[in-house]
Amino acid sequence: MLKKTKIFLEMIKIEHTLFALPFAFMGAILGSIVMTNHLPGWAAIGWVILAMIGARSAAMGLNRVIDKVFDAKNPRTAARAIPAGLISSKEAIIFIVISFTLLFWAASNLSPLSMKLLPIAVFFLVLYSYTKRFTWACHLILGLTLGLAPLGGWVAVTNDISLPAIIFYVSVSFWTAGFDVIYACQDTEFDKKEGLHSIPQRFGVAKALRIARWFHLVTAIGFIVLFYLTDLSWLYLIGILIANLLLFYQHKIVTPTNLSRVNMAFFTLNSTLSSVVFIFSLADLVVLHK
Repeated sequence: MLKKTKIFLEMIKIEHTLFALPFAFMGAILGSIVMTNHLPGWAAIGWVILAMIGARSAAMGLNRVIDKVFDAKNPRTAARAIPAGLISSKEAIIFIVISFTLLFWAASNLSPLSMKLLPIAVFFLVLYSYTKRFTWACHLILGLTLGLAPLGGWVAVTNDISLPAIIFYVSVSFWTAGFDVIYACQDTEFDKKEGLHSIPQRFGVAKALRIARWFHLVTAIGFIVLFYLTDLSWLYLIGILIANLLLFYQHKIVTPTNLSRVNMAFFTLNSTLSSVVFIFSLADLVVLHK
């Protein structure tokens, strides 16, 4: 059981939860402060965590099942659990059903608006894995999907969607789309061969990296706009400055002629970025607005 559990956690890349979970927390805390001037209760935070676990596990499980044929052909992904025969498609589907059940259970214990918007979230969770079959805008769809983490956290505790929540959603969505474009540069030739779509495949690696920079510029601007729309103060701005430096650095170390540091840019820098923004925002909201 321990071995199988480890394989499932590897299949869904549990460590990549560091991308979205800090922003989900930030959405819940910032939304609660903005709307009620109080921090959310521990119960609400617990349900948000369970909802995030369910949503992300279901999405990654679906992605692995839907893409299993392509994963088996791609040398970079051939060792993944399903193509390697470590997990069967049937086992993965059972895992997906359990994950969606967890998501529904968690959402039912959050705000009424969370349940009303849940079908939209599920739609995006399912849609993303198919989009690279028909559009190079698949990175934007992924961004809109992962951006639901902060928006979901906000809605979960406020039962409302306001302008700051939308700005936060857009900022995280373009951040995700940008780093996904960088990551997709590794598979440009494979995507061309298999008829799959991506921004690198459509426009070439050099132009794709420029597009990723524009996406991340939207993120940087959005985070600054969020400062003016909320009670966030100088401590948050320090976090945003660090985050923007991390964005700049990841574009510095990945070039059209050298993709060897894509994984560092994709995982290490972006997981650090989301954690930094959350920690400085939390300190700002809890310490300075106590």
